[in-house]
Parts: sequence; C-alpha cells; structure tokens
Amino acid sequence: MVTPSRIALARKRRGMTLAQLSDRSGISLQSLSNYETGRTAPRSTTLNKLASVLDFPAAFFQGPPLEELPADGISWRARSKTSPRVLDAARAAGTLGATLYAWIAESFRLPTVDVPSLGRPDPETAAAMVRTRWELGEAPAPNMVHLLEAHGVRVFSLDPDHAEVDAFAVWREGVPFVFLNTLKSAERGRFDAAHELGHLVMHGSEHACSGPEAERQANTFASAFLMPRASVLGHMPSGAHVDQIIRGKRIWKVSAMALTYRLHDLGLLTDWQYRSTCAELSRLGYRSAEPEGMGERETSQVLTKVFAALRTKGVRPSAVAAELGLTSEEMNRLLFGLTLTTVAGGGQQTAPTPTRHLAAVSSPPSVAARPPSNPARAFARP
Repeated sequence: MVTPSRIALARKRRGMTLAQLSDRSGISLQSLSNYETGRTAPRSTTLNKLASVLDFPAAFFQGPPLEELPADGISWRARSKTSPRVLDAARAAGTLGATLYAWIAESFRLPTVDVPSLGRPDPETAAAMVRTRWELGEAPAPNMVHLLEAHGVRVFSLDPDHAEVDAFAVWREGVPFVFLNTLKSAERGRFDAAHELGHLVMHGSEHACSGPEAERQANTFASAFLMPRASVLGHMPSGAHVDQIIRGKRIWKVSAMALTYRLHDLGLLTDWQYRSTCAELSRLGYRSAEPEGMGERETSQVLTKVFAALRTKGVRPSAVAAELGLTSEEMNRLLFGLTLTTVAGGGQQTAPTPTRHLAAVSSPPSVAARPPSNPARAFARP
C-alpha cells in the first residue's frame, strides 16, 4: 500500500517540481499528480522507478502517512531570495527529523519541554525572563545546543546542500524543534540557536513568526540572551577598540560583529564608533568568518547519547535508518555536525570541523537518556 503524502514529501525533499520528477522518471505529469493525491496508486515497477529517482528506499513510500511540519508556523532564518523550493526541501527534511525524534521518544526518556511562550514583553525583557527561568543569572550562556536540549527543544542539522538557509524553528504538537546550519562558524551557530529560541518564545500562535519585524525581535532576543546587559556593562569599556572587542567576544562566545552590535545597542559605542569598528572588522575578515574563533561547533548531547546507547546494544545507525524507511545518507544529513554519523560499510568517522562533505564530530558529555530496555522492540515495525 503506497502512501500518497510520502511521494509528495520525498519529491519536496529533493527540491523537485512535479514536472522535473516527470522528466527524470519518465512518468506522466498526470500520473504523478494522481499518485500524490491518492486518486490512483503506482504499480510496483513504477514505485521502484520513483524510489530510484528520488533516492528513497521503496519501503519509505509504504509507511504510515506523515504530517508535514506546519508551513505557517515556521520562522525562517534564510536569505531573502531563497526559493520556495529550497524552503520546501528544508521543511521536508524537518518532517523527517520529527519522525526520527518520534522514533527515539518511544524508547528513550527525553527532557521535558520547558520553553515559555512570552508574546507580550519586549525581546530584551523576554530574554531576561528566560534566563531567570533557566537559572542562568548574568553568566555567559553555556553550550547553546545542550541548553536547548536540556529544556526539551529537539535540535537537528539542516541539509548541508542548502547553505542559504541558516536555521528555522517550529512548534509541533507542543514540542519545539530547531534546525541549524552546521556549516557556519561556532559563534554564528550559537547566535542562530539563540535567535530561534527567541522565535519559539515570542512568536507562538498569537504572533507572526516571519517578516522583518519578527526577525528584528529574534535578533534582539538572541543578542540580549547571549550578552546580558549587566554582564556586558561590567566587562566592556565605553568606546571599546577593535582589539578589546576581539578579546571580549571570547567571554560570551559570540562573533566580533555581534558584540559590536550589542555595544552600540547598549550605548557603549557611538554611531560613528560603531560604523568605524564594523569597517575595521570587515577589513580583518570578521564579516564573513571568525578568525581565532571557538573552532569546534557545539554538538548534541541527546543524539550522541541515544546513538551511543544503541551502539552498546549492537544497534547501528543504519538499522535505525532502515526502520524509518530512510537511507543512512538521509539520516546522516539530519545529524551532520551534531553527532557521530555513519559512513558506507557501517563504520563511523570523526572530523572536528564541518565541511561541505558529510562527516562526524567528537562526542560531547552525555545527558540523561534511558536506553531501551529491549532494543529488539525498538526495531519492531508498528
């Protein structure tokens, strides 16, 4: 039995239009439309052809219906000219990520959700309220991925092939998800994580989660969350020079540009000093990169813990992918840069710095996660 919604999801995941899929598969446009709407079902030979072109196992198309992440509820952090097809591909990948987490949740005890909805206060106040709720005080924020996961946010990687999308966040059935571009510098990755937290906190069902104003609010939230007012005023002088900013950014593990913006926002840099500092930082290469930065990105505790526990039971990530009807490559793209990823043959690789190629990073300390009492159950088909 073929599930129509899975054909549409796989096509979107590959960034194809119906016409492109028709051209590549040799299947008529009308037939494809009928398959996706459920008016007719493809024969086995046709299904195998679709599976081959879309690079999904044929078993994927025979699973239960998948509910896509809600398009209206997603806050995109992406270039303004990013095509809808790229956004659809990222959303489809997000749906697969949600499916993976649902699978994990059946066998592991995951952190409960503790992300407040604060639509009324201004971003600076909202950031301070979350800091208080999470008992962070005025200290620099710890590992942002760990922090989000500890409060119930499910964190995944964005497909490395869609570099124009920086991040996005979405609530689904009361569970917050964040998807991060893991090709950016570690400092910019932290800011993206805090930015998406701002969307989750401020832009729930009552407020728009996209548009210039929502982005400005999320940026202000991230800036205030990572660099609390009292902490910055206590460490940075008025009129700070570039060398002082470069030293100071290490306190909060932010980019030099982000700290410069925060100093200007707090009145520690005049308009002229702000423009001059930005120009000098650009000349030094801080506009597009982060020289002498953190180096390694922040990675996932939860995903690392889960797959480490599965490995002790002899369960390979490739078996998890097969259970979900995915290829190992597809699942690795959801984990890329956040935890160990598999390579052909069932082995694993480690690579400290994300590149355009799928690789893996070293494991961070683990968090509480309950390995399945009976791993065989985890692989029993529903």
